[in-house]
Formats: sequence, structure tokens, C-alpha cells
Amino acid sequence: MCGIAGCYQQADGHKLVEIMTDRIAHRGPDAAGIWDHDDDRVTAQLGHRRLSIIDLSSAADQPLSKHGMTLVYNGELYNYRELRAELITHGVHFATRSDTEVVLEAWRSWGPEALRRFRGMFAFALLDERTGELVLARDPLGIKPLYYLPRGDGVVFASELKALVAAVGPELRIGLGALVASMLYYWVPEQLCAVDGVQKLAAGSWASFRPDGRSSLRCYWRVADVAAEAAAGPPADLQPVIEESIASHLVSDVPVSSFLSGGLDSSIITVLAHRANPGIDAYTITFRPEDQRLEAMPDDAVYARKVAARYGIKLHEIEISPDIVGLLPRIVDVLDEPIGDPAAINTLLMCEAARERGVKVILSGMGADELFGGYRKHLACVMASQYRRLPAAPRAVVRSTVERLPVSAAGRGLRYSRWAKRFLTFAELAEEPRFRRSYTLYGPDELAALLSPDLAGYVDQVVAGHHDIYNDNSLPDEINRMCLADARLFLPGLNLAYTDRASMAASVEVRVPFVDPVVAQAAFSVGGAAKIRRRQGKVALKQAAENWLPREIVYRPKASFSAPLRAWVRNDLQEVIRDVLVDGQLTGSGMIRRGALLRLIQDEQAGREDRAKQIWQLLTLELWYRHVRSMGVAG
Repeated sequence: MCGIAGCYQQADGHKLVEIMTDRIAHRGPDAAGIWDHDDDRVTAQLGHRRLSIIDLSSAADQPLSKHGMTLVYNGELYNYRELRAELITHGVHFATRSDTEVVLEAWRSWGPEALRRFRGMFAFALLDERTGELVLARDPLGIKPLYYLPRGDGVVFASELKALVAAVGPELRIGLGALVASMLYYWVPEQLCAVDGVQKLAAGSWASFRPDGRSSLRCYWRVADVAAEAAAGPPADLQPVIEESIASHLVSDVPVSSFLSGGLDSSIITVLAHRANPGIDAYTITFRPEDQRLEAMPDDAVYARKVAARYGIKLHEIEISPDIVGLLPRIVDVLDEPIGDPAAINTLLMCEAARERGVKVILSGMGADELFGGYRKHLACVMASQYRRLPAAPRAVVRSTVERLPVSAAGRGLRYSRWAKRFLTFAELAEEPRFRRSYTLYGPDELAALLSPDLAGYVDQVVAGHHDIYNDNSLPDEINRMCLADARLFLPGLNLAYTDRASMAASVEVRVPFVDPVVAQAAFSVGGAAKIRRRQGKVALKQAAENWLPREIVYRPKASFSAPLRAWVRNDLQEVIRDVLVDGQLTGSGMIRRGALLRLIQDEQAGREDRAKQIWQLLTLELWYRHVRSMGVAG
């Protein structure tokens, strides 16, 4: 796992790559290098920061040059040994034991077809001196990031947006549409970027840039197509598919640990990984009791301890009680774009604690909820479709009753009251808007009322974008349509994004065995009725998990990977909210209406409505906006 950066056809390329690789040094503290190339057709610079995981020798350092091709690569290829053996039978000679060299030689032998054969997480850049062509590529599901900026006759690229901002910030402008999207979603979709002109290489795609100025973008793997094909076939046997994926993700020349929350997904990963490698230990997080009460959070650590004790797994517990005021500017910088999910703080602090113990690789259960229908929003949308069939009169009584409920009382959060209020925001909508509203922070009219009238058009664009992506499929059932939308929006735009930035800020690699092309295909072969049944989500996965885990863990109530956000907003951050957000640059510029913001804050403080997520997102957005403006990016 590493950081990459580069320039193609840029007169100031070497200087820019130096700046960019310095800015992402946290991604690879073990080695660094820059490769320069200049001939009568092409000037190019490729930079690398290495976190050594496979083949720890200096021979595997990057940039890796061999027979006229040079590669910088971020990620892991879990089937590299099999591909290496095949390439050897074709006469390829290897100088290292690294997966990096396998990527280079696979591209030389098979070209873009190699991408379909790679099983792993990756983003890479490769220059072919013979043709002068630069290739950028990204893994099928978007686990590893790659940002690029067309500039002049060429391109500048890096693993993180902050590297591009550090290098050419004064040339850039903030993307207002992406900022509006971040307010709606609390993250920025993959299809947008918070800085105008910068693009995210799409998951499952590769781009080429040529000396004559031509460029192209091609897709080699599309989750919607895979889902449609899988849905048309027989349901897969999930047990061997998941076991094999987890085993493949253990390939490493350094020790591997696991994140164990005590929930189903992390328990599956940890127990199966420990079965394959008994030396694996685990990490879990805990919170202060007073924070748990206000958040109405279950104590996940109890279940983590039970799993660890039952299977003889060494468990490290990390209490999350940060100086949130001091940490806030750092997490905003770490996350690169305006991402308003405080779970990123958990990931950062957990990875820092693990790194202090020498850990470089941690397994995570991320992705199972998206693919197997495990989120409350999935179940809530199914329930809402049933609720819509009730007569109008009883629905009116329900609404009147729920609207009067407080969301907290006597310092304790009222979780079911929060859920009921949330449910009524989407319960009577049609399928696509219902699903969108089940997880966004505002309805379109609510968001428009918070924003300057000049930005109202962006709200419509963002909503239309969700509509187009949600409906771009041929799947036969609502549950799988929701899962597919999550695989295209929520998973890469939020969960994979914050996990990559937060873990790599601590120089730790997080691997996600559920976020795998083979697992995804198997997941979409399972019909929606086998994923959500009655009031139970993730049914098919739970049935498979009965082979590995006790029923107490398999069928325990769903708990979110979250943080004591409401305690932070009510207590620790009150002064910051007043001084930084209410009197900030977003209100000062008129982008956010001050009066609407104050009403939102007052509703939260009085316990009338649950507005903590909105306030946190707006606060992090304000800090992000100030930061990039200080780097020269135009507003």
C-alpha cells in the first residue's frame, strides 16, 4: 500500500511531483522515489511513497523500471503468485518477489486484459517508453483512489486530492456542485470532485494519455453489468466464496491484524482469518459511558470480547475519547474532501494505536452491508413500501404522534424516537426518492432552504444524478436495486474513501475481503427476498455465518460503526459551532443562510429534532472550505 503521483507532458513536472509526494508521505514512510523521463516526444515524472507489505527488499522499491516500462503502483494484488507462475511459463523473468513487478509484466504480456485478471485493490500509473503512452488504472470497486487533472497537453495525478491542491492550488477552483452534494449526502459522490477540473478515475476503468495529446477512458468492469448477469443465474453458495476471499486477503510479508467490532461482518472476517492464520490478533474500540448514553449506543465491545475469548484471539481495546476540538482540523485535512462522517475518527485513532504496536495491515468487514442488504435503511425502505399501503387516516395519526416526540431527554438519547422521525421523512415516497431520502441529510426543499438561492440549481442536479444512477440497472427486485446503488455511490463515495484516507494517514493498510469482484458477483446472485426477510436483514449472509459463528453473534441486533456525535455536538463543540460555523466563511459569503442554520442548531440543542449529523457535516465543510482557500483554491 502506497501513495503515487505523477506528471505527463508538464514542463514543471519534477517540481510538482516532489511537492505531491511530500504531501502524501504518510501513505508510504518506508521508501520514496521519483523517476524522470524526457525524449523528443514525451516528458514524464512518476513519484512513489512506499509502505512495504510484500517483498520488503529495496529491489521492490518504486518507481519500478524494466525493459522500457515504468510503474508506480498503490495497492495489493492478492493473486499475484498465481499470475507470476503463469507469466514464468510464458518466459518472463522476474527480478523481485513483489506483486508490483507482476502488475508490470502482466500489462506487458496482456495489456488491458490484465485488469480483468487482477484480484485485489489497486491504482497505478504506467509509462511505456516505446509508445510514449501513459496509462492510469483503478480496481473494479474503487477501493484505492486516483485523482487526475488534465493540464495543458497532458495530465497531473495523485493518490490524494490534497497533493494536487498543494502542487497547483492557485490554478484551481472549488466545485460548488460537489459542495452541495456533500451537504445532501455528507460525502462527495465518485462522479463529482470538490475541486473543479479534478476528476476521480472511475472504479473499474483505465485511461490512456498519448504524446499527440489524445486521451481515452475505458471501462473494463462494471458492477451493474455483473449484478445483472449474476441475478439471471443460480444463487451462489456464499460459504466457500467468502472463505476463499478472506484467505486470499492474507497474502503478506508482514503480520496481519483484524478490526473486531463484535458485529457480524467483522466477526466473520476475524474468525475465518484466525482459522487460516492463528497468529492474527484483533482491535476493537470502546467509548466513555456518558457518551454512549447520549448517543444511545450499544456496547459493542461486549460482543467483541465474547468472540475473541471463544476463539482464542488476542484482543486490543482502544477507548475513543479524543480531544475532538483539537482533532477536528486534522481529520478534515486527512479526509481530503468534505466528508461529514465521524466514523472516520474511529478508523484514524484505531489505526494509529495499531501502528504504534507495529501493525501495518488490518482486515475490515466493510462492504457486507452494502452487498447483502444489512443497513437499517434497506429494511426501513422495505417497511415503507408496506406502510404506504395503509389508509391515509392511520398514517396521519402516526405522523402527528411521532412529530411531537423529543429525540433526547434527561441527557439520554431516545434512539427509537430518532428512528421514527427519520422513517417518516421517506415512508410515503416512491422507490428511488425513498431510498435517497433514507440516508441523505435533507430533502431537496430543506437543503434548498438552507442554501443561497444561487445554489438551488445544484440541488436539482445532485438529485437528478442519484435518480439516473439508481435507475441504471435491470435488476428484478427493490432490495438488490438498493444494494447496487450502494455499491456505486455509498461504498466508494463514503466508506471506502474515509477508510483509505484515515488508515493511510496512520500508515496502515486496511483490506476489505467483502469488497471483492467474486464476492460481489455472488452477492447479486442472491435474490432480495433471501437478503431481507420479515424484520431481518442480511439473511443469506447470516445463514452462511452459522457455519462459522455462534447464533448469539450472528443474530445480534444491528449496531452502527459510529461515534458519540451527539455528545460532541451538545458538549465539546458548542463554542466551535458558534464561533467557527455560525460566523464562518460559508455564512459570510451567503452560501449558507445564517437564519436557517441557527434554527437547525436550536432544534438540536432543545432536543426537538436530531440535527447532530447536519451540524457536524456543516462544521467539517466550513473547515475544509477555509483550508483549501488558504491553499490558493478559488471560491
